[in-house]
Amino acid sequence: MSPTLELYAGGMSLGLLPDLGGSIAFWRNGAGMEFLRPVSDPHLVAQHGRAVAGYPLVPFSNRVAGDHFRFEGVDYHLAPSFAGEDCAIHGNGWQRRWRIALLSDSSATLALDHTPSSGASAGQWPFSYRAQLRYDLHEAGLSIGILLENTDTRDQPVGMGFHPYFPRHSGLKLGFTASSVWTNGPDHLPLLRIPADGDWSFARMRDVGPVPIDNCYAGWSGSAFLRWPRAGYALTLEGSPELSHLVLFTPPGQPYIGLEPVSNMNDGFNRTTIADSGVRVLAPGQVMEGHIRMTVARC
Repeated sequence: MSPTLELYAGGMSLGLLPDLGGSIAFWRNGAGMEFLRPVSDPHLVAQHGRAVAGYPLVPFSNRVAGDHFRFEGVDYHLAPSFAGEDCAIHGNGWQRRWRIALLSDSSATLALDHTPSSGASAGQWPFSYRAQLRYDLHEAGLSIGILLENTDTRDQPVGMGFHPYFPRHSGLKLGFTASSVWTNGPDHLPLLRIPADGDWSFARMRDVGPVPIDNCYAGWSGSAFLRWPRAGYALTLEGSPELSHLVLFTPPGQPYIGLEPVSNMNDGFNRTTIADSGVRVLAPGQVMEGHIRMTVARC
């Protein structure tokens, strides 16, 4: 079992799992409020059944249809990473060990160097990259910074994001604004883009509801709001402009939701004709950054 690295700030504590995808093990305060919910997802086989509360998405978010994409005239095939589906999902950062680059009582910077010719990682991603992941714990919140550098000799398409699980208890309310949402086909891939209206809208804070959602919102404002009124806590989730999409995942009957600030739409590598797909092409040596801030308050 991977050892847990713990950070502290005021009454806050944060557990990290550098050896398990640079993921978060827990985030809680001294009063026992869990702001993130540890989840064991059997579909994410590289997590080996270990419960994690959040993890980085590099060098892309969500699915790549058929484990395949075409870039600059070349076909690339990825190793499947999601049990039960013919797709690679969430990049390969969550499947790898990260090293500790910097560490203090309340901050940790983790690093990952990916080279496609090295062992089991050869099929995960066909380009070389370097990633950094910085966690800064504060008395009133948590900041996460993600940096991705193209260390290859070729251009490469990239995306990024973060996948936190939030607890679904104490009357959880959710609110955010986005211009549109992608409906899904039976393969869980984007089908139609429609306005984020009606049942798709969270412009007014409301219960998540019983209807399952696993969809990508586009034109996200960069802020989302969660409230647990019976527990007396609220959380503001903010993403930097590079993270213009928001994936909402509400599995019915489960004690959590996923709310993921990400740069690219689902299956963006196969949808390059969409102007705001969010896929970024990095030349050798170029860098992409994304930043997430979660602020906690009593309510």
